[in-house]
Amino acid sequence: MFMEKLENYILGRWVKGEGEGQLLSNAVTGSPIASASTRGLDFKDILNYARQRGNPNLRRMSFHERGRMLRSLALYLSERKEEFYRISYMTGATRADSWIDIEGGFGNLFSYASLRRKFPDLPYATDGEPLNLSKGNSFMAQHLLVPREGVAIHINAYNFPVWGMLEKCAVNWLAGMPAVVKPASVTSYLTEAVVKAIVESGILPEGALQLICGSAGDMLDHVASQDVVTFTGSASTGKMLKSHPRILEENVPFTMEADSLNCIVLGMDVEPGMPEWDIFIKEVRKEMTVKAGQKCTAIRRIFVPDNRMEAVWKDIAKALAGTTIGNPLNEKVRMGSLASSAQRDEVRAQVTKLLSASQIVYGSLEQVELIDADADQGAFLSPLLLLNEKPFESDTVHDTEAFGPVSTVMPYRDMEEAILLSKKGKGSLCSSIVTSDDKLAAEYVIGSATHHGRILVLNRDCAKESTGHGSPLPLLVHGGPGRAGGGEEMGGVRGVKHYMQRVAVQGSPTTLTAITRVYQAHGKTHDDGIHPFRKHFEELQIGDVLHTHKRTVTEADIVNFANVSWDHFYAHTDHTSLEGSLFEKPVAHGYFILSAAAGLFVDPAKGPVLLNYGLEECRFLKPVYAGSTIGVTLTCKEKTAQEQKDPADIPRGIVKWLVEVSDETGELVAIATILTMVKRNMQTT
Repeated sequence: MFMEKLENYILGRWVKGEGEGQLLSNAVTGSPIASASTRGLDFKDILNYARQRGNPNLRRMSFHERGRMLRSLALYLSERKEEFYRISYMTGATRADSWIDIEGGFGNLFSYASLRRKFPDLPYATDGEPLNLSKGNSFMAQHLLVPREGVAIHINAYNFPVWGMLEKCAVNWLAGMPAVVKPASVTSYLTEAVVKAIVESGILPEGALQLICGSAGDMLDHVASQDVVTFTGSASTGKMLKSHPRILEENVPFTMEADSLNCIVLGMDVEPGMPEWDIFIKEVRKEMTVKAGQKCTAIRRIFVPDNRMEAVWKDIAKALAGTTIGNPLNEKVRMGSLASSAQRDEVRAQVTKLLSASQIVYGSLEQVELIDADADQGAFLSPLLLLNEKPFESDTVHDTEAFGPVSTVMPYRDMEEAILLSKKGKGSLCSSIVTSDDKLAAEYVIGSATHHGRILVLNRDCAKESTGHGSPLPLLVHGGPGRAGGGEEMGGVRGVKHYMQRVAVQGSPTTLTAITRVYQAHGKTHDDGIHPFRKHFEELQIGDVLHTHKRTVTEADIVNFANVSWDHFYAHTDHTSLEGSLFEKPVAHGYFILSAAAGLFVDPAKGPVLLNYGLEECRFLKPVYAGSTIGVTLTCKEKTAQEQKDPADIPRGIVKWLVEVSDETGELVAIATILTMVKRNMQTT
């Protein structure tokens, strides 16, 4: 029988693998969809193409250009989302399940597009504070982050064929690295559809993305030291890949996010009738049924005070009984099928292991009531709630994961036991506690934090807007210790750094200014006699300096500022209360010194400076008394062009200025970084 074959996007073109390939079926109806094969592909060429084409194309782009690229891609894909929803239902996902995967994936692109503002408009970035390494201020160091020269290889799980790709690619693309994506074959037809749309958009540069639908073949045999490998899936498979000889020989960074036995704890303070009780039941039901429990973050272990056990499992069972199961296209259905019949068989086998020390209190391994679907054809399974009354006597429940709508209720006597039980999972992606007692919450969080990548504290105050137990967020790390893999994905700026090389650069302040494009203290400056505030954004150079006239601070200045600001702190106004303080006499307000400094360096006439944009890093270093004379050195520190969102907007950029205020002895009394919005002169660009 002729079977449509999925295509692989490699070397800038779509290619079908040789042979029959792996058969992929509709999880709801059991009917065949396509086959997937990578036979005949040269994985060495694929990786070299990414390194030689994709990597240089992305590396030469700035963070801001890469971020705008992500935003354009997110908008383009969002316009095509209904096409992806139509395909997604074949994975067994309901509309709500697909929303997490599809629009959640697009959301990651949007989030990392916005993150560009955390980086300079350069292909590389500084990391941390500069370090002075000499008494004479002529030798210093600064950590620098540059994109790695390899390729990011993503080996993904079947449960999120869109989000699983985009949550990783958004990060490596912003960092400046290309990707080769290898989705799990069983749902790779949805990943292929999204990649086809990405390619058709023409938004990514050549070589930025390649797709492998089928076996990874000998791809890992060809990884190199500049590459990065990420894996999402089972702990056993991840362990095997992580120990691949080539990965060990080349010391290739390997990030693993493995399925884990995540848990939720009901606080001892929570009783039936409290809002937290209902929150707990709802959260457990949701985590058991969303994506039919096929989430790496799903709740597998439920810890409940021993005197609430029966009430809890009965209420969970009641909630599960109200969950309609069947064809995801039917609007009445709230839970679809598992991704494949093979996956359903695997879940049943794992549940059988769990039943050696537990019992089923809701659901059936063999029977399930369906709407608009055939249990013999589709990969459907009833939600299964298990009960284990002696969780300290058997490790099976803490070692065995049934990757489906399965969870086990267990008792604890006090918070110490709850913490110990949570740790018996040997490392998880996430844990939750539902409690209205903040002391209990603190005890649990601090006590169990070593064994979880993320902890959610739920109560009536935050439940309405909470993203929930099982939702990894783009700006938070997604990963966990031990069994969970020991890796961290996403995490905002932290995730971007994973795809970059950190190097410590040493040299003179002037040299490091040239390298980092940020003025370094004690570096050479240049004064061309033109006030910096008379220059447009393009005309300003890093290191442009202004040395101002000086001003003597008077007692009247201090008194007047106190009256204007209403800041009558004793150190400024009360001569009689200074004994035992740090001050010899009434001291000028720090914010007066800053204001006086502005009065010295501001050019009052209308010019390219549009407004004061903000203040960073302000320190008051030495008391200033009446009679002291201050002056300011103003240095152009850093420039970032702003995007012109509307043709009517005034073209502009943000300029950071180093403000150094000194007294008559030449010592610094204050230092700050101020920001101004400066008009661009588009005629010179």
